[in-house]
Amino acid sequence: MARTKDPAVRSLLLDRAAHMLRTRQPVTLRTLVAGTGVSTMAVYTYFGGMDGLWTALRQEGFTRLSGKLAAVTMTADPVRDLAALGAAYLSNALESPDLYRVMFDAGFALEDAGAADETLHSLVRAIERAQAKDRFRTDVDPVELATQSWAIGHGLASLVATGPLPPEALGHGVPLLTALFTGAGDDPDRCRRSVERGWRRS
Repeated sequence: MARTKDPAVRSLLLDRAAHMLRTRQPVTLRTLVAGTGVSTMAVYTYFGGMDGLWTALRQEGFTRLSGKLAAVTMTADPVRDLAALGAAYLSNALESPDLYRVMFDAGFALEDAGAADETLHSLVRAIERAQAKDRFRTDVDPVELATQSWAIGHGLASLVATGPLPPEALGHGVPLLTALFTGAGDDPDRCRRSVERGWRRS
């Protein structure tokens, strides 16, 4: 009879592996489970071995991010929604800073590259909605603008979640995104109000 897997054990091992990497501790079967209350067999049960754990590690970051983005309620204001997606991105990074660092380490393979692509596509869809509502110019490339927006969020997340800046620095997201979206054609005052509403989630 197959043993039921506990998602909490899987998350525990992934979080611990990410933390050990950040703190430059050697990650082996024994060091990974030391002090966790689970046996080395758990690594095989949940990941098929250490190679499987490394593959799952980076993927887990995008899986958790996808969950955060999916939880953002879309409204009639697509610019607010863009800011809210950025705030959800930051929230994910702050809650799982060790996994966040691994997400963008190309040295680890991804089980499903499409999950990483979906992160950008969620922004693209919001930008296309903004264009349809005449908030952004139609000559704006949605993918390019989404990439620029992601770069702002990623920069803040990296500097606050895993870097030298205090949480108060997240407030810079409002003027940065307002400038970006105004450049894409939105009215400055309306844009700032929308961004402020969405950014309150961070």
